[in-house]
Amino acid sequence: MRHKTFNDLVAEHMPLIEELLPWELIEEQAMDPNLLVVDIRCQDEVRILRIKDSIPVPRGILESACDYGYDETVPRLVKARDQRVVAVCRSGNRSVLAAHTLKIMGFSRAASLKSGLKGWNDYDLPLFDANDRQVDPELAERLLNPPISAEKMGPAIR
Repeated sequence: MRHKTFNDLVAEHMPLIEELLPWELIEEQAMDPNLLVVDIRCQDEVRILRIKDSIPVPRGILESACDYGYDETVPRLVKARDQRVVAVCRSGNRSVLAAHTLKIMGFSRAASLKSGLKGWNDYDLPLFDANDRQVDPELAERLLNPPISAEKMGPAIR
């Protein structure tokens, strides 16, 4: 039996969640001041680029961040079960899995940002660094698209 790949998992969960395009997220943010953008990338990624006012909750601790009683608990997130919560990542793949987890955990209005921060930047929406300085879109493009080493590409298929 063939194992599932990351792309298989994302494709399997995509029909189970709602996805928003960057301009849809902007519209919803304007209409709903309680909308919560949850950046599920690793701390190092968030430090480099992020959507202003997003809250960082790495996917590795997402489940415990969503409940009280853990060192990782994020009270603002725990209280948001009835609010619109939009998970974001670099390309919109990890956020699909995070939005699915949020839905399972009772976040009835959870969604994922389709195309992630890459799409956000492509749409010329602002991204910020750890010091709340806006990052130049061309620099953001380079940071969001690092080269992949040959070793990480895996063996060639013949």
